[in-house]
Amino acid sequence: MTRGKKNTKSEPIMRSAVLFVNFFLIITALYQLKPASRSLILDVMNVSELPYVWIGSALTLFIFIAGYHRLLQRFKRENIVLGTALLFSAILIAFRFVFDLGGIITATALYIFVDIFGVVMVEQFWSLANSIYSSRDGKKWYGIVGTGGLLGGVAGSGIAALLIKYTPVTTPDLLLVAAGIVVSIAGLTLLMRQLGLYQTLETPGPSLLKTNHSNMFGLFRNNHYLFLIAAALLMAQLISPVVDYLFMQSVAENYPDREARTAVLSLFFSALSAISIAVNVIATPIILNVFGILTGLMVQPLVIAATTFGFGLYPGFVSAAVMKISDRGLAYSLTRATRELLYIPVDTLLMYQAKAWIDMFGYRTFKMLGAVFILVILQWSPIDQNILPLNLIVILACAIWMGILFVLHRHYLHKVSSTNMQQT
Repeated sequence: MTRGKKNTKSEPIMRSAVLFVNFFLIITALYQLKPASRSLILDVMNVSELPYVWIGSALTLFIFIAGYHRLLQRFKRENIVLGTALLFSAILIAFRFVFDLGGIITATALYIFVDIFGVVMVEQFWSLANSIYSSRDGKKWYGIVGTGGLLGGVAGSGIAALLIKYTPVTTPDLLLVAAGIVVSIAGLTLLMRQLGLYQTLETPGPSLLKTNHSNMFGLFRNNHYLFLIAAALLMAQLISPVVDYLFMQSVAENYPDREARTAVLSLFFSALSAISIAVNVIATPIILNVFGILTGLMVQPLVIAATTFGFGLYPGFVSAAVMKISDRGLAYSLTRATRELLYIPVDTLLMYQAKAWIDMFGYRTFKMLGAVFILVILQWSPIDQNILPLNLIVILACAIWMGILFVLHRHYLHKVSSTNMQQT
């Protein structure tokens, strides 16, 4: 479809508006599925079995990405987006009717599917955005487009909570709600194609799912600064499953009824998204501009350590929720913004390769290692949990994380200083 000169100015606005809605719908659907999948799995298994599910999820995702890579080489991006949306909606509908039969296999498969759904739909979206925005347009519009996802997190879980509490909708029915939203994403994809908004650049941005990770260990081994960035970020991923385990344990103990549990988890995820937005908009600029990057780096491990200590003193759902928010709420806001600053002194190609490895391989590998670590402490070793409780392990891990951050900050200052000297 040829573009008329009249439409040149309005096209970026229209494209960004449609992408805003698209990303909003993706995250809305995801946050319908997150509370449902977590509530349903607690119906059929003990919390002590969850680490096995997390390990299975990471391994399944690695296998899925390998197959998905081949699809990206053979088909256009918009066709893959459309096909994925239709396939995922069909799978969600199938899951809903299979749930009438119940069973641990169905609940586990859904949990793993929701993890795949989140990774693939979000990566597809940004990969597509990279292919139709120039670098200049991206800087101008990505903040607005990304806000759609933040609002989707609040809306998706909020709607789920309202549906569970005030309508006859049950937890498995949320899968049908999400399927309907995903079908609307497919419709929006067709609309974008019809309006000619899929005009791709000649050299589109690369996809994280297409990155070759085979030589990445050499890259980190030879670059001390990148190694420290990876170590700090992956330390956070090692801690995250332990925090999640303690949170899910508290949810299971305090909310044995499935529908009440789903409503509470939905409200929790909605609050988590809202707090992330508030931190991103209000706290992040103040912390980074007034106190600097070291403070921005240190806030998350300090707050996690403090809230975990509080959870150890006063265990309960509220303290567990605060601990979980200190982990994920800060990871999605302040820590993410600070992380981007760390990459500024890095060569562009190296930055892309490092981020791709960390985001798609490192995060999931270390989350899997975190799950293995929980199993070692709680099930595979003779260590008494009263002597070495999980909350104490989180605090010790935060101390190591902060030590890495101190060293990383020194290297960051050296890098910035060297870059400034080269430019003068």
